[in-house]
Amino acid sequence: MTAHAPALRLAGSLPRRPSWLIAAAVAAVGVPPGAEAFGPGVQVTMGDVAGGALVLVAAFLLVTGRVQMPRRALPAFGPLIAALGVSTVLSTDIESSVAGFVRDLQIFVLVPLAVVLLVRERRDLAIVCSSVLGLGLVEAVYGIWQAVTGNGASMGGQNIRAVGTFGSLDVMAMSIVAGFAFLVLTAFALSAPGRGVAAVPAALAGLVVLAAALALALSRGTWIALGTAAVLTLVIFDRWTAVKVLACCGALLLVFAGVAGGGGQAVVERSKSMVSTIGHPDQSVHDRYALWAAAVRIWEDHPVAGVGVKNFPAYRDTYATIELSSGSETADPVNGYVRQPLLSPHNEYLLFLSEQGVVGFAGFATLLAMIVAGLWTRRRVRDPFWLAAVALTVFLLVNFLYADMGGPTCALTAIVLGITASRALGEVRP
Repeated sequence: MTAHAPALRLAGSLPRRPSWLIAAAVAAVGVPPGAEAFGPGVQVTMGDVAGGALVLVAAFLLVTGRVQMPRRALPAFGPLIAALGVSTVLSTDIESSVAGFVRDLQIFVLVPLAVVLLVRERRDLAIVCSSVLGLGLVEAVYGIWQAVTGNGASMGGQNIRAVGTFGSLDVMAMSIVAGFAFLVLTAFALSAPGRGVAAVPAALAGLVVLAAALALALSRGTWIALGTAAVLTLVIFDRWTAVKVLACCGALLLVFAGVAGGGGQAVVERSKSMVSTIGHPDQSVHDRYALWAAAVRIWEDHPVAGVGVKNFPAYRDTYATIELSSGSETADPVNGYVRQPLLSPHNEYLLFLSEQGVVGFAGFATLLAMIVAGLWTRRRVRDPFWLAAVALTVFLLVNFLYADMGGPTCALTAIVLGITASRALGEVRP
């Protein structure tokens, strides 16, 4: 008995509802990372530290028998763990890939599994989803202030791009966080009519704030992913509701386009540029196409296990065409002008293929397929948490076509994967 006393005391000192620890980890993502959190090499943010704490707590609770691993977790996460190990051992630069192995294990396995273990009841899901919504609203309000006052990232020579606490060094981060929050609030709003008179106006006000920040973020990839996820969520919930909401949104967009000025005009111009990305892409889109092509060529030459995690930059210039830029340019009042190297293909699927080959891609695809299948078999259209999980999953699946994991939002994406896995694979009690 005395041998187990320290463990028992530690167990007793943990919160009775560990989901509050997840909420704290979500809040930590919004802590400004600083310039040192970007660039080559392994970068650690407050969100990563908080995610590591979640893993330790979940592991302790699992070892002491206070939580149990869901039976669907092993077939979902196991293939990815094995694939990461194989691609690391067969890497062309094992020393570099070890750090990438740990990073991918953290984002795609350890933190999501920790969330699955710590989310045990629907109240836990409510706490975690509310924390994502809270972070998104805070970032949205700050981002709107940046755009209105000229303290955002530079776009067309004006500091009008909303980037939140993440700064111009990660211009897509705020839009991703606000996108997560928008989808969570949409799921809550759809189920709000039966939950109180004040719920619907409050939800609509929050959606307006998030939508304004997302527009001012000027992130075309996020717009596409968010639009796809939101429309699908509405259609799944109720087709007639989807028609009415989309009609209202279309009317509001026409009014906005007619009266837009300043930053609003930049939103209009950015929206128009989405149409020309196929025939007449701008330089950022052209670079992305060149990176995609380079990733495909790398995979064609290393089809089975790729070149190893984190080794894409070492092979990029060998396989990319001469039209690829040497880096992307960012600027804001805090960090000034910075030229950042292009260290990834900006496509998560092609990143897996080029760095881990079909072995790694199969493990990644297995995880995503298990989550999608779990959500389908456990579908409950009127359940806001199921709707939120579906919306977040679709957002990630589409966003991975235009972006890959990087920066401080990695920690939040890992938690969001945990939310979707909890609803799809976990055993959440009422």
